[in-house]
Amino acid sequence: MSSTQHELTAGTLADSALPRADVRKALFALGVGGFAIGTGEFVIMGLLPDAAAGLKISIPAAGNLISIYALGVVIGAPLLAIIGARLPRRTFLMALMALFAVGNILSSIAPGVWSMAAARFLAGFPHGTFFGVAALVAASLVERERRAQAVSMVLLGLTVANLIGVPAVTAIGQWFGWRSAFAIVGGLAVLTLIMVRCWVPWVPGDKHASPLRELSALTRKQVLLTLAIGAIGSGGMFSVFSYVKPTMLQLAHLPLGMIPVVLAMFGFGMIVGNLLGARLADRGLEKTIRGLLIWSALIMGAFVYTAHSPWLGPLNVMLVGTGVALSVVLQIRLMDVAGDAQTMAAAMNHSAFNIANAMGAWLGGLTISAGYGWQSTGWVGGLLAIGGLIIHAIAVKDTKKHPLSHV
Repeated sequence: MSSTQHELTAGTLADSALPRADVRKALFALGVGGFAIGTGEFVIMGLLPDAAAGLKISIPAAGNLISIYALGVVIGAPLLAIIGARLPRRTFLMALMALFAVGNILSSIAPGVWSMAAARFLAGFPHGTFFGVAALVAASLVERERRAQAVSMVLLGLTVANLIGVPAVTAIGQWFGWRSAFAIVGGLAVLTLIMVRCWVPWVPGDKHASPLRELSALTRKQVLLTLAIGAIGSGGMFSVFSYVKPTMLQLAHLPLGMIPVVLAMFGFGMIVGNLLGARLADRGLEKTIRGLLIWSALIMGAFVYTAHSPWLGPLNVMLVGTGVALSVVLQIRLMDVAGDAQTMAAAMNHSAFNIANAMGAWLGGLTISAGYGWQSTGWVGGLLAIGGLIIHAIAVKDTKKHPLSHV
């Protein structure tokens, strides 16, 4: 029996007769969606000088396209969460992936900087909501004590994208033109849509959802603190990675052909961080968050000194990639503190992640433009991680006064 033949209600999938093989196929389909989105989000970072030349703008100005995509995620997540909370989960996921496909196909043909900016904004619009809804579906497929590992399978697609998808599509973009990269991402989105239709079980939307109820997530102190941890604490990863190509070329003096290897190393670091962080989170959520932020502060600070080395620089880039684990762990924390506004909170995790994207790219660009050098992105990253650590300490102190009730 295929997974599409199971009509199951939200929150009961783990207790249903859904075969284990169908659970794996559903998680794989959602992971392919993560692969498509991860490739689409990060590939421009490896092609930033090419895009800047093609659009006749500076590299820091081209970095604004990263911020514009992130802005689309930030705005799209709450709006689409409100609009689609009542839709069947599978239908909602298919619609989101269709919108992502359109945004990337338009990115591949946009003639100028303004049309390109609009296309990137549109591509980012469904990003957060797709990951949020996919995480809710994935968590509902397994027992509570395995939620983080199930969610990590969805985000594994994003991390594998940085190991395989981004380097491969970056190389293709260098050979056949940077615009071809977005056409490939559009094709991956269409493939995901088909796989979701075939393999993800039918789950009804929340019939009791309403705009006010979903928006109530943004009035909960712990939800806002958790989002702030992600928005600040994850920024360092993007500060470093947004400018990794010119940093490695100009400071470490790596040949151009080595850039896909560096990107692959970053992706490998993301995979390790994603899987290890999920396992640790299922054992101790708050300890894992604190440990990840301390780790991020250390490796970002180290980048200031290793960026000039053709050996230590790429290794440090790989370690920076492990910081993606914070997104998985915070997704679980949001499920615990969101109450009945699960769709909004889940989607907003990726808004926070992309606020971090925008902030990291912007602050990194500011320090570079101010003359502090390409390695200054490491200082930015270290300070942002420390900021996230401070916010987490505030959140933990608050939960001791007002213990969380698990949903």
